[in-house]
Amino acid sequence: MAARYPALSKTHMDFVEEQHLFFVGTAADEGRVNVSPKGMDSLRVLGPNRLAWLNLTGSGNETAAHMRENSRMTVMFCSFSSKPLILRVYGSAEAIHNNDAKWDELTALFPHHPARRQIFDLTIDLVQTSCGFGVPVFDLVEHRNTLAENLKKKDQEGIENYWRAKNTKSIDDKDTGISDVL
Repeated sequence: MAARYPALSKTHMDFVEEQHLFFVGTAADEGRVNVSPKGMDSLRVLGPNRLAWLNLTGSGNETAAHMRENSRMTVMFCSFSSKPLILRVYGSAEAIHNNDAKWDELTALFPHHPARRQIFDLTIDLVQTSCGFGVPVFDLVEHRNTLAENLKKKDQEGIENYWRAKNTKSIDDKDTGISDVL
């Protein structure tokens, strides 16, 4: 049932763009493997072999720490509708921060969000689809606005203070690179 492809097809790209949720998996050379759920309007298909996703401020910053040691990344999309499908993209990614040359080009692809922390630029080397028969059917009720509501209480300095307190080190005490842009 699983099939492999060297790149995203038009059908794959359409499927990805329809999803409200995706999962990112990364690992450093040693330590814990991280899997993070992502949502909101934070992912763009930039071509058959390229994705970019906007990483918003959160309670951790594992993906950024992992990218400093190992660029491997897997992004997984699941259909929660009546037609089952799982699509994974595998490749190498880089973290783009607000002091990097590609920042302005990539941030222009997304709605402005005060919580934007990094953009991950993924070069895809393998696409895999599988059945998804074991994934339950869910309906999207609404997108959460909790992050936006919490940020209304903070200005840019408050967000950067949060980064200093919560986002400079991974759970394995690896540097995330966020200190370089503060």
